[in-house]
Amino acid sequence: MQPAFWDDNREAQKILRRISELKETEDTHRRLLKEADDLKNLLILAQREGEEELFAEAVLELNRLKQEFEEFELHILFTGEYDRSNAIVSLHAGAGGTDAQDWAEMLLRMYSRWAEDNMDSYELWDLIPGDEAGIKSATFYVKGRFAYGKLKGEHGVHRLVRVSPFDASGRRHTSFAQVVVMPELPEEVEVNLNPEDLRIDTFRSGGAGGQHVNKTDSAVRITHLPTGIVVQCQNERSQHANRQAALKILKARLFELKRQEQAENMQKIRGEHKDIAWGSQIRSYVLNPFSLVKDHRTGVEVGNVEAVLNGDINQFISAYLHTQAGGRLKN
Repeated sequence: MQPAFWDDNREAQKILRRISELKETEDTHRRLLKEADDLKNLLILAQREGEEELFAEAVLELNRLKQEFEEFELHILFTGEYDRSNAIVSLHAGAGGTDAQDWAEMLLRMYSRWAEDNMDSYELWDLIPGDEAGIKSATFYVKGRFAYGKLKGEHGVHRLVRVSPFDASGRRHTSFAQVVVMPELPEEVEVNLNPEDLRIDTFRSGGAGGQHVNKTDSAVRITHLPTGIVVQCQNERSQHANRQAALKILKARLFELKRQEQAENMQKIRGEHKDIAWGSQIRSYVLNPFSLVKDHRTGVEVGNVEAVLNGDINQFISAYLHTQAGGRLKN
């Protein structure tokens, strides 16, 4: 059992970090207001003096500042306790057989491209290939400012409607995949793991064949016996690194499980408990008979499905945060 001062120290670290975050927000706000005021004066001067080149430069600076203001506005909406954390994301193919496994791989590609364009780094920690095509599941790690805050709205069931490339008759199929988003827990958040509750297995990582085949049992699978949760990691370079990554995933899943249990208990107390059905999608991606991506919680619709599947999901992230802040999210 940890001494009392240990918990007090962790709580103090949490408070100090929050104070630092608020100060950073205030400093950024002051800087943006000053830059906006300076730019306003520059635009007035350029227009009055008829300096077309200076005016054109000021307009370019105005567009840059507008984007920074929009990003700052988005950051203000990150009020969750773990919104600044890195994110651990798991994908699972659902109903739809090979089509669903292919859909899960399409989502993995979408999120990897988004992370590469918007975050500091992206690491694939685990991947289980599909039987014929696609993937059954995957787990990846996204490192960057507000990674969890931005991705938390992606948590849920995603639905794809298209003419199946695996159907010789050319029929339209509906596939489902589940996205689970968890925060990487800060050091002061302690998730107690009893070693006796863990079964740790090692196995040989999958490879591309030839010289790329892993000849050591470096992959790690951890089973949490009380809950039956199984996590694994095989993409790190060593067994130790895979074990540490798997433990991070397990702690995040146990933490998320605890939060879900608390939320369900509160819903029961309020008399509003609802089962979460597998088909209760948060977003639909329709490729046939028309092209449309629609978020069912915010009402946002995008016709350029190809751009979305190539990682352009910031409009959905922004809409989710604004709608959530306004208390207008649809179930």
